[in-house]
Amino acid sequence: MSSGLAYTTHGNPDGTPLVLLHSLALDHSVWDRFLPFVVDAHTVVTCDLPGHGQSPLRDELSIEGMADEVAELIEQVADGASARVVGMSMGGCVALALAQRHPSRVRALGLVDTTAWYGPDAPQTWEGRAVKARDEGLGSLAGFQLDRWFTRSFRSEHPKVGEALLDVFRANDLDSYVASCRAMGAFDLRPGLKDISAPTVVAVGEQDMATPPDFARVIAAEVPGAELHVLAGCAHLSAVERPHDVATALGRVLTQG
Repeated sequence: MSSGLAYTTHGNPDGTPLVLLHSLALDHSVWDRFLPFVVDAHTVVTCDLPGHGQSPLRDELSIEGMADEVAELIEQVADGASARVVGMSMGGCVALALAQRHPSRVRALGLVDTTAWYGPDAPQTWEGRAVKARDEGLGSLAGFQLDRWFTRSFRSEHPKVGEALLDVFRANDLDSYVASCRAMGAFDLRPGLKDISAPTVVAVGEQDMATPPDFARVIAAEVPGAELHVLAGCAHLSAVERPHDVATALGRVLTQG
């Protein structure tokens, strides 16, 4: 089966497949600063999730449906076998759903700055963000996003990194963004955490306000044998802010299995 997702392959063509899943309203480029730390040993696949980047636009989305499409992509790029999978933020939610729904496709699992559930107020909170984007445009959320993505010191030292990602954010298809927000408010993957069998590492920025360390602790406590790493000096997009530290934390995912 051929996946409809847009993707790019990097690195060692003879390496083990490593699939990287990006955060909400961004695209494969969020991994650019992380790639140098993984391309030597892996065939790295960076895709655009449904409704994002160059992948098909959608006005209805779910985390579980995104996971099913990533499973098709892995079947394609891994010749019907499995891949190491790392997801950040929304990409981590998709990676969790993938490991639950398609365990044979996940050789090892890396969950970065993510959650299994946003809490009882999630539908209302995410709907509010969708309405603001619809009424005022995606640009109205740019400052909010930047404050949550990175620490103040990183924003000051690397302004071009934040601006490049904001350009991607502002370019989102509005209907797809609204659908993605609703998908983020609707999912609850907690019941299946105990059934994940892949070697799993959970990493989170110490200053992550979007998916705080307590969210990561819930996942690590429930997934059998999971490792937890809380990374000092970074916020929500830790694989952008501290790519070397994230790659080091994910060592088990990148080597085991």
